[in-house]
Amino acid sequence: MEMATISSSPRSVEEIFKDYSARRAGIVRALTYDVDEFYSNCDPEKENLCLYGHPNETWEVTLPAEEVPPELPEPALGINFARDGMHIRDWLSLIAVHTDSWLLSVAFYFGARLNRNERKRLFSLINDLPTVFEVVTERKPIKDKPNMDSGNKSRSNTKRSNDGQLRSTQTPYDDNYVEEEEEDEHGETFCGCCGGNYSGDEFWIGCDICERWYHGKCVKITPAKAESIKQYKCPSCATKKIRM
Repeated sequence: MEMATISSSPRSVEEIFKDYSARRAGIVRALTYDVDEFYSNCDPEKENLCLYGHPNETWEVTLPAEEVPPELPEPALGINFARDGMHIRDWLSLIAVHTDSWLLSVAFYFGARLNRNERKRLFSLINDLPTVFEVVTERKPIKDKPNMDSGNKSRSNTKRSNDGQLRSTQTPYDDNYVEEEEEDEHGETFCGCCGGNYSGDEFWIGCDICERWYHGKCVKITPAKAESIKQYKCPSCATKKIRM
């Protein structure tokens, strides 16, 4: 578990937001893509465990820091104890809520020396991302505004395979007006794994079960591999029957 030092701590709004985004990405991965591994690591027979997100976009379930007071704000303690006493969806949602609180506390711990306007800008950047709770519970619509088959919209950000199942994004048009229109159309689409905003210059793939969208790199699917998949199931849907 990494500990921050004065020399290595993020100082500027951009640095703090980058740290927040990376920690959040690790947490989101733990509660979605790596949920089976996360579940097994939270053994109720073990001592009080915490879920940490690290600045390198990884996550870790481990014991809390021994330092008193700790060098950084600590996440919720004892997440493993309630694992077998709750429905898994409720358990993950509870952890997500506590994690959102922890992520904010770490960000504003680093931002203690920021002025009023800088703190406002930092919160605005953070608030543009869906919370971990929203991602885990799917309360933030992942696919609501995009109308992929609309006849009066360009298909520059959508590609379907011959059977119409797989979706990805490309940018074949140069018309600035069309591109801006499509960015607005996809503005409320977020990656179901990392929570990142839609971007027309990246490869995306949609789950045919839950209709959530993912960066290809987040679910390890390339454009070439996508063409050979008849029905794509995201990691969450693929493992849902195992746990639900």
